[in-house]
Amino acid sequence: MKKLTVFYLKSCPYCRKAFDALKELTSEDPLLGGVDLEWIEESESPEIADRYDYYRVPSIFCGDEKLYECDPKHDYSEIKMQFEKALRSALG
Repeated sequence: MKKLTVFYLKSCPYCRKAFDALKELTSEDPLLGGVDLEWIEESESPEIADRYDYYRVPSIFCGDEKLYECDPKHDYSEIKMQFEKALRSALG
C-alpha cells in the first residue's frame, strides 16, 4: 500500500468538502480507511509544501506524483470522486 500526502488549508471550503468526502468514502468502504494519509496544512509547513508542484488545495500526491489538484469548478461529487480514485490507487 502506498502512502498519500494531502495538502490543505484549514480555511479552505474545498478542503472541508474533501474531509467530508473522505469520511463518507470510508463509511461506504472501510478498506479505503486503511490508506496511509499524511495531511499537511500548507500554511503551517511551508517548507514542505514548497517542495511540491501545486497551486490549489486540496492536492494529493503519491511520492512526487500529483494525483489530484482541486479546481474552483469542482463540486463535492468531483472532489469525492477524485479522492476515491487516489485512495484506490494507493491500495494497489
